[in-house]
Amino acid sequence: MRYTAEHKQATHARILAAAEKLFRAEGFSGASVERVMRAAGLTVGGFYAHFASKEALLAESLRAFMDERKVRWLSGLEDLRGPAFLDHFARRYLGLYNRDTGQTGCMMPSLLSDLTRAPPEVQASFGEGLEELVDAAKGQLPAREGATPRQQMLATVALCFGAMTLARATGSQAVSAEILDAARALLLAGAPVTEAGEAAVPRSRPARKTGERPRAKRASAPVSEPGAAPARRARAARKKQAR
Repeated sequence: MRYTAEHKQATHARILAAAEKLFRAEGFSGASVERVMRAAGLTVGGFYAHFASKEALLAESLRAFMDERKVRWLSGLEDLRGPAFLDHFARRYLGLYNRDTGQTGCMMPSLLSDLTRAPPEVQASFGEGLEELVDAAKGQLPAREGATPRQQMLATVALCFGAMTLARATGSQAVSAEILDAARALLLAGAPVTEAGEAAVPRSRPARKTGERPRAKRASAPVSEPGAAPARRARAARKKQAR
């Protein structure tokens, strides 16, 4: 029996939806092909008519997830800039609801460790989604001393994903909610505060790129100890008298 293109597309979407749910709940290793197809209400044999491998399924799931979440995370924030944008973005992601709904919330905390060992095509799929998210949001972040808008948004996403991973890893402990609060606070923190309670003004210095060697310091002229010059003159005079 031959199926229509619409039927195949709908079946493909069912497999993706089932896989995403399992990836969220149990990571890459816990989402076997058999379990994915059973969750989709399909037979295992039909899997390879849609995906070449389980890794190919993960790569497509990541792209679909990042495309959908980019819209969800940025929707309604188009008119916000700087700290106001960061505040709303962080609150939208770093919330207790997202922490406690691992099966329906962000799946990155469940997959980040798997992605460190994933093949290049899977990492490339995630990297493309990450690039699109950063490019879509960086225009809402004005340049700051030492950090470009792109660097700020990359750091924001890294902090959000990392903080949520730690918060879920300590979900039964009081420190879990504190991690989320601390991450939000750091994103919005101002300049360092001095002992007098005033904001310190940082010295202007361009940020050094990762892997760039620091410039060698200029050698300073040797400093003579107090009284060294008169002592040298006295020794020279004694030598002259002895001749």
